[in-house]
Amino acid sequence: MTDMVEFELVSPQRLVKSQSVGMVVVPCSEGDIGVLPGHTPLIGTVRPGVVDIHEDGKVAESIFVSGGFVEVTPERCTLLAEEATAVGDLKQDEAQARLEAAQAALDKVDSDIAKVNAEAEVATAEAMLAALGVSAAAH
Repeated sequence: MTDMVEFELVSPQRLVKSQSVGMVVVPCSEGDIGVLPGHTPLIGTVRPGVVDIHEDGKVAESIFVSGGFVEVTPERCTLLAEEATAVGDLKQDEAQARLEAAQAALDKVDSDIAKVNAEAEVATAEAMLAALGVSAAAH
């Protein structure tokens, strides 16, 4: 068995990442999962949060994803993300503005679908702020 797992992160715009890694930690709706070589196959939903890519026993890169799906096989981890941004490229003021707009939209919902979409946008903005180490309640 190899000591690497193939990791691919794909957004609607582009292939964000494709490389062999020691481990990848994915924020799934059931909880974070660490994917190592030989992992049991699974398909899961991804919640807004940070994907940590591990190399040489430490986090080499962190990427914020807004949600999506992950497929894991013993050799590969493929994450299809709605949105993906390097944590270092996130901006606190933009995330805060996104949260405020999402909360305003949530206050004005007129259907169940609009409510679900607004709640998802609030969760994404809150997760962005958390990725930056900022509490959404602090603003």
